[in-house]
Amino acid sequence: MKILITGGTGFIGTNLSNELRSRGHEVITADLTHSPETKRTHYKCDIAEYRHLERIFEANEFDFVFNLAAEYGRWNGEDYYDMLWRTNCVGMKNILTFQKKHKFKLTTFSSAEVYGDYRDVMAEDVMDKIPIKQMNDYAISKWANELQCLNAAEMWGNEIVRIRPVNCYGPHEEYSPYRGVIPILVYHGMFNLPATVYNGHKRIFDYVSDTVRTVANTTENFIPGEVYNIAAKKEVDIKYISDLIVENLGIADSHITYKGAEPFTTMVKPIDCSKAYRDLGHKIEIPVDKGIPLYIEWMKKNYPDYINHIKTK
Repeated sequence: MKILITGGTGFIGTNLSNELRSRGHEVITADLTHSPETKRTHYKCDIAEYRHLERIFEANEFDFVFNLAAEYGRWNGEDYYDMLWRTNCVGMKNILTFQKKHKFKLTTFSSAEVYGDYRDVMAEDVMDKIPIKQMNDYAISKWANELQCLNAAEMWGNEIVRIRPVNCYGPHEEYSPYRGVIPILVYHGMFNLPATVYNGHKRIFDYVSDTVRTVANTTENFIPGEVYNIAAKKEVDIKYISDLIVENLGIADSHITYKGAEPFTTMVKPIDCSKAYRDLGHKIEIPVDKGIPLYIEWMKKNYPDYINHIKTK
């Protein structure tokens, strides 16, 4: 197939493009950055700019599009809310509009954050049955995108699969203060920066190679209208993750402050991923006790200043 990945040079996009190319697909990426590649395999593109996408679709005929382009995260969405709404929602509408015209199959990324303050098992159909209160702009924008997809399928016949990834982590996820708990704790541990761990909180994590293998399987078992949670089966205590990181970095935890429950977030998020296991063959090849050391090794190589930091300690 000829496939377009928006957000294709980001964290999950890079891993997904590698996975799809390994299966023999022709992959074109689109992202906000230029590419040093000389071949026409990448476009600089802001999906919120209609003409940027128009340029890509005029030059290519795609069988499949994966939409991963997004402003990510709760606090990023608060600090840069204008960019969040523009990219996540206007960008989604642009892609749906081009899908109406060009008839490609679309797999688009939502987020498990759409489950908001729901306290029971988060199965995909919960969103169809219960009015959920999302807890931040990022989550609201992702749910708005899902509603746009449902409307496009109803009005125009667009064929769409929605993905709700759950705490995906691994290589190519660079540090920023807006990323998830694992890259933050790894980076802060590497450079002895203050970090906070909230006791009693549990989350499910999924190593990126496991996630993208399953996402790529939507090209082979594409069921229009379906939505999938993708993650491991069991919640893990954040303190356990923190201890794994400290152990694998070979450091003490003196840079970490331990606190009680974090306000404005749920303690435990139990996720039902059985549909992804059933339809897409999801499986966990790299559990967290193996994934954390692999990610730490990638981070060390990606941040060469770490070696100088260790030498000067």
